[in-house]
Amino acid sequence: MPQYLVRLAQVHESFRKAELLALAEIAGVDIDVVDYRGDSPFCIVNLPSDEAARNVISRSLLSLGIHELWGQGPTYEALHESVRKTSGHLWAGYKDCSFRFTVDCFQGTRTTPEQRKIIESFSYLAFEGPIRMKNPDASFQIFEHYDFKAPAPKYFYLGRTIAESGRHAKSTYDLKKRHYISTTSMDAELALVTANIALAAPGKIFYDPFMGTGGFPLAAAHFGAFACGSDIDGRSIRGTGGSARKGQTGKKDVAGNFKQYGLEAQYLGAFVSDLTNTPLRLPSLGAGSHAGYLDGIICDPPYGVREGLKVLGAREKLDETERANHQERYKEAAYIPPKRPYSFMAMLDDILAFAARTLVEGGRLSMWMPTANDEDVELIIPANPYLELVSVCVQPFNKWSRRLLTYRRLPESEVPADLTATATREYETGVNADDLNAFRRKYFRGFNGMDNQ
Repeated sequence: MPQYLVRLAQVHESFRKAELLALAEIAGVDIDVVDYRGDSPFCIVNLPSDEAARNVISRSLLSLGIHELWGQGPTYEALHESVRKTSGHLWAGYKDCSFRFTVDCFQGTRTTPEQRKIIESFSYLAFEGPIRMKNPDASFQIFEHYDFKAPAPKYFYLGRTIAESGRHAKSTYDLKKRHYISTTSMDAELALVTANIALAAPGKIFYDPFMGTGGFPLAAAHFGAFACGSDIDGRSIRGTGGSARKGQTGKKDVAGNFKQYGLEAQYLGAFVSDLTNTPLRLPSLGAGSHAGYLDGIICDPPYGVREGLKVLGAREKLDETERANHQERYKEAAYIPPKRPYSFMAMLDDILAFAARTLVEGGRLSMWMPTANDEDVELIIPANPYLELVSVCVQPFNKWSRRLLTYRRLPESEVPADLTATATREYETGVNADDLNAFRRKYFRGFNGMDNQ
C-alpha cells in the first residue's frame, strides 16, 4: 500500500493515534501505522489510496493534513536520494501541472532566501507547469523537524498534499462563541475528539447520560449522528432564561445550542433521569442474541468534587406523608426530587453495565475518568465482560489527570462463556461525599500522602 505522511497537531498527544484508528474504521479502510511517536508531529501510515487518505483525515481534529510521502531522511542529501528512489515513477504525472512548494519548519524557522534555496534543490523533479501559489493542481510540502531550540533540523520529509483535516471545527464550536454553557462544559476540541473515537457518524444514535448543556451530543451531531441525552438536573437541560452573550436573543437551553449550529434535525431531545433510574429500555444479557439500540455513548461523568455524587432517591426512608408530597409535586416545573449519596466507582461500573445492555454489537462507550497522579499506585480501569477496552487516552494536569476510556461492545459470539468468575468490586461505604469518593478526598487534601481506596 502507498505510504502517507500525517502532519499531526502537537496537542493531546495520547489521543492522536486512537483518533486516526477510529477514523479509519469509520471510513471502512485498512490503515497500518508504520511510524508514530508521541513527541513528533509526523506519522507515517499505509493506506490503500488517496481517496482513503482523504476520507480518514477529513474529520480529524488532531491533525493538520495528510500527504503522499515522496521521500524522507536525516539530511537533505538522504532526502533527495529517497525521493529519487521512492517516487521517481510518479514525477511524469505532474510534469505539466500547475504546482507549488512550501516549507514547514516544526520548532524551527527559515528565512525567505533559505526557503527558496531549499525549494530549488528539488529542480531535478523537472516540473514544467506554471507555479501557482493559490489553488494549484499539485501542492508539495517540505517538512523539517527540529528538536526544541536546536539550530538545525534533525529529519526531513517531502510530501504531496492530499487533503487538509477537519480541525477548523474546534473554532466553530469554541465555547467562547457558544450561547449556552456551564462551568463544567467540556472543551469543544476534546468533545469532538471523543465523538470521533466513539465512531459518531450519519445514521447512528448517540446518547449522553450526563449531558449538562449538551456539549457531547452537539459533537456527535456535528458528525451526522442523531443525538440525545439526560441529566439528573433538569435545569441544565431546560436553561435559565436570557443570556448575556452579545447578539443572542431568546431563551438559552440545550435545544438553543443545536439551533445555533443548525443541527436541530439531529437532536432527538432530552429527559431528566439518572443512570440508576433510567426510563430507557434495558435489554437482557446472556440470551444468545443482543437487542442493543444505541450506537454510541459519550459522557463526562460528574467527579463529585464541587458537590458529592448523587442519584435519585431519599437518603432516609420516607414516611407516607413525605412520599405523598413528592408524588403530588413531581410534575411541577420547579420540583427538585430528593437525592442520596452515590459511590464514584459504583457509578463507573453502572455506566459500563448500562452500555453492555444498550449498545449495539460493535458500538462504543467513551467516558472520561479522573485519577490522581500517584506513580506508585496502579491505575484501576473499570471492566465489564461484555465490553472490550479499545484505548486509554490521558489529559494530564498538575497533580491529577483525566482519562478517556473507550470500550467496544463485544458481539455475543466473543463474550466469555463463563461469566461466573467475574470479580466483584468492593465499593466505598459511608454516608457522605468523602466516604463515597476517594478521588474527592484526594482532591481536597492536595493528593499528598493519600491512599487510593
